[in-house]
Amino acid sequence: MTPDAAATELRELLARHADPAFADGMQRYFRTHVPALGVGNRAVADLTYRWVGEHPDFSPADRLAIADTLIGQSKHHEETLAAFALLHRVAKRQLGGELLDHARVWLDRHVTNWAQCDDLCLKLLYPYLLGHLDEMSRTRAWIHGGPWARRAANVAVVKFVRRQVGKTVYELPVSHVFENCNALMFDEEFYVQKGVGWLLKVTAQVHPEAVAEYLRTWHTQMRRDTFRYALEGMSADDRSALMALDGGVRA
Repeated sequence: MTPDAAATELRELLARHADPAFADGMQRYFRTHVPALGVGNRAVADLTYRWVGEHPDFSPADRLAIADTLIGQSKHHEETLAAFALLHRVAKRQLGGELLDHARVWLDRHVTNWAQCDDLCLKLLYPYLLGHLDEMSRTRAWIHGGPWARRAANVAVVKFVRRQVGKTVYELPVSHVFENCNALMFDEEFYVQKGVGWLLKVTAQVHPEAVAEYLRTWHTQMRRDTFRYALEGMSADDRSALMALDGGVRA
């Protein structure tokens, strides 16, 4: 089966489970209209896994080719999510650095909303990076990409601030966190700033003193929403002390 034929099968499968009322309801989670069939995230994944199970001869490379075709042809939100689900179970051990190459292209050309960005990061790149910790630094280049690549530069590593990996504990270098956040501090994209705040919030739970010092140093340059999001990861006492700086944070 060619990638085109496989992508067509998957699109038709999703379309058979479309729910226009559900598609209308999900719009409240987005700032702009998202073309959608109305298939829930869990259902998209389950349908994709079942479909893959019916095609056991597909190699990981075949799946990647199908996913790339499906994303490139996607006209509905769920089709993009299905492409990521198609790769989820082979990402950790059966795909190599080519996945990150594709991910950058998808983020710059095909991902169209925060949910797709985060699904790529947390459901596909997370297992991939678990199996390829040495590839983590490659995501830093994404700060120079489009808005979804810039968001993904932080969201893709948020689960690795401190993470049990096998018998060892992996910690994302704090320098990685702060250099990313510095590079994106003046970014005007709403969801990029949300990604900055999210990474700082999670890092504050692991390295509270380092993040507190970072916030004290940079508060006059940071966006207020980003600063306050970062504070959610601090203890009550630290949060209260840092909130006193809030008047000096830029709007």
